[in-house]
Amino acid sequence: MSKRGQSSFRRLLLSRILLLSLPVLLVGQYVTYRKARSALLETARLNLTESAVKKAAGIDEWAKSLRSSLILVAHSSVLQSGEEENFQGFLEEVVSELPFEVNCLQMTNLETNQMVASTCDEGARVQFPQDLWSATQSQNWAVSQSEAHIINVGTAEADKGFFPQHLDDSESDSPEGSRVLLRRQNNQLSLISIAPVYIADGEVNRLRYGLSLESYSLLRGEHTPKSLTGSTVILDEAGTIVAHPNPQWVGLNIRDHADSQRLESLLRSALAGRTNFIHLFAFEPNGEELLAGYHAIESPVFPKNYDSQWVILAVASLDDALYGLKDINSVLVVLILSLIIAIISAALYLSRDLARPLEKLRDYALQVNSIESHVEVPKNLKIREVEQLAQALRTMVDRLQSRAQALAFATKEARVANQLKDEFLRVISHELRTPLNGIINSLNLIQEGFCDDRDEEMEYLQMANDSALHLFDIVNDILDIALIEEGQLSLFLEPTDLGVILQEAIALQTLDLQQKGLDLNLMLSPEPLEVQADRDKLKQVFINIINNAVKFTKAGSITISSKLERFPNWGNAIASNSGQIIKASEQVIVTIVDTGIGVIPEKQSQLFQPFVMVDGSTTRESGGVGLGLVIARRLMEMMGGGIKLDSAGHDQGTTVTIAMPTLQAATPPSQNQKTTRKSKKKVKS
Repeated sequence: MSKRGQSSFRRLLLSRILLLSLPVLLVGQYVTYRKARSALLETARLNLTESAVKKAAGIDEWAKSLRSSLILVAHSSVLQSGEEENFQGFLEEVVSELPFEVNCLQMTNLETNQMVASTCDEGARVQFPQDLWSATQSQNWAVSQSEAHIINVGTAEADKGFFPQHLDDSESDSPEGSRVLLRRQNNQLSLISIAPVYIADGEVNRLRYGLSLESYSLLRGEHTPKSLTGSTVILDEAGTIVAHPNPQWVGLNIRDHADSQRLESLLRSALAGRTNFIHLFAFEPNGEELLAGYHAIESPVFPKNYDSQWVILAVASLDDALYGLKDINSVLVVLILSLIIAIISAALYLSRDLARPLEKLRDYALQVNSIESHVEVPKNLKIREVEQLAQALRTMVDRLQSRAQALAFATKEARVANQLKDEFLRVISHELRTPLNGIINSLNLIQEGFCDDRDEEMEYLQMANDSALHLFDIVNDILDIALIEEGQLSLFLEPTDLGVILQEAIALQTLDLQQKGLDLNLMLSPEPLEVQADRDKLKQVFINIINNAVKFTKAGSITISSKLERFPNWGNAIASNSGQIIKASEQVIVTIVDTGIGVIPEKQSQLFQPFVMVDGSTTRESGGVGLGLVIARRLMEMMGGGIKLDSAGHDQGTTVTIAMPTLQAATPPSQNQKTTRKSKKKVKS
């Protein structure tokens, strides 16, 4: 009989599974939802910011194009001839050939203030400001950008194409530059440009006509949720709304807006030259949250009573920005419900299979109530068997875990090796292709006969030769590291003055130092620095290290020093990046310090691995296949020395320290050294 407070095994198992799984599923759904929302929102912000920049560029290019088109028309010989009977036909022909954004052209006699030709609506006329242009000009004079003005007359009626009836003379005293005549019609922004037309009169050109051109641009914006170009809103520097999808908003000031603080913050940020985005919470009457990208441009409206910058906004609703989030949420809800149903079904099935053997044992225990009971013991349900099964399962799990760990480690190593291979192939293909292209192009130029003389042919041959030598150096580096890795590289060790080798390596880099304007500071030991080394390989090490210092130092200096250090107790002089500790009682220490780009501590150990570079991209500033430091370290270790690289971090410079035991203190040769001459030893790696 069950007692109060007890529960069946099946119910207990089911409740525990649900108690553990439901929170995990809910948390997973919430995290996934937030991640998806953040990703969509970030994408919308970037798209709207880029859209604002593109809209601003389009408006700016439109104003420039308007001024240029007007100048071309004003320069026409038909207009400058003064034959008014030809003006109307010419203007109609020009309007048909200009882009569709050009609405109409109008020609006005400035002496009589009468319109002589027009392709505009009846009654639409512009009154030109007085004393805007000089009355006479020389015959060689031509209308320039400074003479073509764009003038501002405010906002027009919604359904009337127009030119302004008048313009306040106070707006005509601005210096040379842009002036806008602006109208807005159903989210349409119109600009009117004016230019003078001079007629030849003897030895001078006299001002007689004024030419005006009306052009419009629809400030369209994508309102579909999938498109995030946004609607166009234009603010001037004073906060007045110049253009808005809702014409009723045009002319209002953002200071009178419910969301004025955020709008004023947006305006200040844009006028300060920043391109960014902002959330608006009360820009619409219904309180809908909006997302806006913004960018400022120089205002085409020039008169003094206007501000000098426009702020272009690309505005979209938050619902459009987060389009697709509802579908994602629906999928997550369906998924979690399906998982809950699957978990409940699996729990019921599992609890039955687990509870049934226990119920048989329980029934048997209840039935065996005396010694005389002849109840057959359920088979395969003895405690020993359960324990053995548990032990077997535990053993199996342990083995699976061990194999899984080994497999994961092997997979990781394979992935790293594959990445290194891919990176190496990418870099080496780039580095090999560059000199090959130089060789091919130089030889093709000579072969096709594009050279003017023998000197130019020799110049291209020299370029091909330099590229071939560079390619030869790359192949040599690859072969060297291959021989080192296979243990086939041989060294010929002999007594060598390290100071002489160092001086030779420095001399090879002097030209590069001078070309980059780097200071070279030398603090070399005056006494001989005798070591047991391969002269060519030691010079290769120094060349690689100094070349790296020059290559990765844009400005500053390179300091090279050498000295002799003595350790009375056969002490440790230096521990290289590979972990090798160089022991000797007397050592030569060479230090190369640059003020270059430096290396962050996390990347320093990687520099001494084959085919590994801190920047493995083919677009990095400096070339190379990432073998120089590797070869240098291996060669130094083969010669009984060591190399160490230290850097405080990015742009903190780099210090490379090279240590070698002196000839007197050198460690006895290893067993793999073979004496070829009395004064030389051949060492195989």
